[in-house]
Amino acid sequence: MRWKVTGDAAHGNKARDILNAWSGTLTTVTGNADRFLAAGIYGYQFANAAEIMRGYSGFDLARFQRMMLNVFYPLNDHFLVNHNDACITNYWANWDLCNMASIMAIGILCDDQAKFDRIVDYFYNGAGNGSLPHAVPFLHGSNLAQWQESGRDQAHSIMGIGLMGTICEMAWNQGVDLYGADSNRFLKAAEYVARYNLGYDVPFTTYRWGTGQNCAAREQTVIGSGGRGQVRPVWERVYHHYWARRGLSTPNLSEMARSISPEGGGGDYGTTSGGFDELGFGTLTYVLR
Repeated sequence: MRWKVTGDAAHGNKARDILNAWSGTLTTVTGNADRFLAAGIYGYQFANAAEIMRGYSGFDLARFQRMMLNVFYPLNDHFLVNHNDACITNYWANWDLCNMASIMAIGILCDDQAKFDRIVDYFYNGAGNGSLPHAVPFLHGSNLAQWQESGRDQAHSIMGIGLMGTICEMAWNQGVDLYGADSNRFLKAAEYVARYNLGYDVPFTTYRWGTGQNCAAREQTVIGSGGRGQVRPVWERVYHHYWARRGLSTPNLSEMARSISPEGGGGDYGTTSGGFDELGFGTLTYVLR
């Protein structure tokens, strides 16, 4: 991204060398169930970086595409199909969303329309918690909608806004409007999560789901306050789509985005995963006016 903005070949060359080193080395992603999170989060970020570098002198795009198809995609696919052999509702929305984002990004990078279309369909109709009806299960009036992980904690709820925003933005750049699906349902969820994390009260509907391999019933009766007010660089993209591109009312998104702007990236948000789940630099890349 720094090369794209500045035109400085030193940054382009370094990005090329890093991407080539990975595609010439990485053969597998292993571990416990978290391997599916790794394949999803790092998968979409790798594919997005490679897309920026498409056509750059010395960048081995074909080898990088093979790495994405042979190392990342099989894990992404396995999770969305089998959900690690668990109950379909066992895994939170973020698990679906990161793998959805990776498959969509890989589809774009590899010019694979079927992969892209698969995620568009899953966004609307998927049985897992990453699909729009499951990720945003309850509407509260005309302007707010409850996020699936709201009863869990706010760090993961904010993470979900970032991942769904990633998916919607990639689709938008390919001419598909997922942002506007179901009367801007995602906007209502982003308003809800932003509002609560700004310190305001929001309504909450009891959330019930099945867990484990046998879908053992659980429920959350109150919103989760853990991580409330955590700052992650996920807001500018969503805010500037709905407010700047579409001219819609976004009172909570506006307050949130403006209160934490400019958005940084990576280590600007600590050393834990919250600082790296999102590429960041949203002010640089998404502010339109």
